[in-house]
Amino acid sequence: MHECTQFYINGEWVNPSNPNSFDVINPANEEICAHIALGSKTDLDLAVAAAKTAFSTYSRSSKDERVALLEKIIEVYKENIPEMGELISLEMGAPMSLAINAQAKSGLGHLKTTLQVLKDYQFEEQVADNQRIVQVPIGVCGLITPWNWPMNQVMLKVAPALATGCTMVLKPSEVAPLSSYLLSQILHEAGVPGGVYNMVNGDGPVVGTAMSKHPDVAMVSFTGSTRAGTLVAQNAAPTVKRVAQELGGKSPNIILADADIEAAVKRGVLHMFGNSGQSCNAPSRMIVPREKLAQAEEVASKVAAKVVVGDPSAEGTTMGPVVSQVQFDKIQGLIQTGVDEGAKLVCGGPGRPEGLYKGYYCKPTVFSEVGNSMRIAQEEIFGPVLTMIPYDTEEEAIKIANDTEYGLAGYVQGGDEKHMQAVAAQIRAGNIHLNGANPIGLMPFGGFKMSGNGRESGSHGFTDYLEVKGISG
Repeated sequence: MHECTQFYINGEWVNPSNPNSFDVINPANEEICAHIALGSKTDLDLAVAAAKTAFSTYSRSSKDERVALLEKIIEVYKENIPEMGELISLEMGAPMSLAINAQAKSGLGHLKTTLQVLKDYQFEEQVADNQRIVQVPIGVCGLITPWNWPMNQVMLKVAPALATGCTMVLKPSEVAPLSSYLLSQILHEAGVPGGVYNMVNGDGPVVGTAMSKHPDVAMVSFTGSTRAGTLVAQNAAPTVKRVAQELGGKSPNIILADADIEAAVKRGVLHMFGNSGQSCNAPSRMIVPREKLAQAEEVASKVAAKVVVGDPSAEGTTMGPVVSQVQFDKIQGLIQTGVDEGAKLVCGGPGRPEGLYKGYYCKPTVFSEVGNSMRIAQEEIFGPVLTMIPYDTEEEAIKIANDTEYGLAGYVQGGDEKHMQAVAAQIRAGNIHLNGANPIGLMPFGGFKMSGNGRESGSHGFTDYLEVKGISG
């Protein structure tokens, strides 16, 4: 049992102002695995005050000083990757191999990318005689992160904030807080100055609201649901603070007529079921030529049958549980909705997989003959549920791809590079992947429409943490 009931404020571990214990549930067995404390507005105020004080000095630190600090953080983080992976698996259910090699190591990857960008970044530009444009840190940043890729999302915010000279208060998800607790220890050991980084656990309605409303918070970076993101923006509006949002997705995966159908479908299905379907950029809508739909169904069914659902700590498990009872119930409800709407159930369906009676396990599920107006094609299910939508013409496929309120990612599978590029150009989304290509760390990540605004990762990830100042004379 992990006891993590303190907050990290001003370089010290401190007790909450009012004890408010919260149970962290292991989704693999539904048992309590840790206790944290849920913070209050008072705790948030103390953390913001510490960050505001620290900003007066840290904002004037040199690039070389911040480079050295990131290098030290990387050194300490590397030593803690095995424990980080174990905590992530415990708190949100990722299989151990995924938790270590993808989840925990993604944090290290973002640190390295941020360091690379910082070394080359020009914070000042001379545009003419006696005319300079200077980028300066925005101030105290409020960072609100989700449970699905906890360290990936935390580091996409903490690393650029440190690199640009900002100070911060982190509110990790109360559902998956253990990895951020370890990160706070890592940053302390690495010598991050007191008050530069602060962490307060809590829920959205209390700590998240207090953070987004706080007059001394200059910017809020939020990753989570579109519903919660709109509330953050509304709460932030009266203080005219900057709000960066990475929100939901319902990403299309267009299989072109000249694609290798077996390879393309297999790739899409495995991606969809990765992390138990709990990725905002998951390719959840597979748009397939009607004449190849039966073949795509057969391939998808075979791939799904080979997914090993079970205990995240067991060797050979490829898909663990979803994160919580709330998520499990939502996913089960939407699977039943798909059945009720008349979609063809290719494999999976409601209920737990056979032999798994405890834990938030879902069956890898594929629907076909889905109409894009169905709820399962429009709502973000955030579970291992793939919808297959047939099309007759390429123009129709592109129309279906864009017929969603979201615009985070898009996928195109085909046999001709120029053709895929032409289709990709017509998809309204922030990230497009051709034939399963993964972006390098320097590529920006973020969405169009209801998927948010702003970008994370690479040099674009610095933008929201900087103000632009013109100096003449």
